[in-house]
Amino acid sequence: QVQLVESGGGLVQPGGSLRLSCAASGFTFNTNTMRWYRQAPGKERELVAAIGSAGYSTNYADSVKGRFTISRDNAKNTVYLQMNSLKPEDTAVYYCNAFPINTWGQGTQVTVSS
Repeated sequence: QVQLVESGGGLVQPGGSLRLSCAASGFTFNTNTMRWYRQAPGKERELVAAIGSAGYSTNYADSVKGRFTISRDNAKNTVYLQMNSLKPEDTAVYYCNAFPINTWGQGTQVTVSS
């Protein structure tokens, strides 16, 4: 079964950190680019970060550059999003996506609030 399962979300104070994980199964993980998206209340889903299949290339939305880091461990079929210096505007449901297989996870809630 093709599946992505996000975890690691939660409630943090502004300035805090979280690390999200996305565990993949049922497909060849190391041939897929992995992406993190987020969708905040009242906003459209946006691309946050992406990482190439071998982990050499990455890109980030301007809003998270310098604060978020995407990484992957192909031996564990897992992609991560390290989020530092979190802001209230980072509050959203975070989803992972695999390209080109175009598999989506169910999402994990991140809430940044004091």
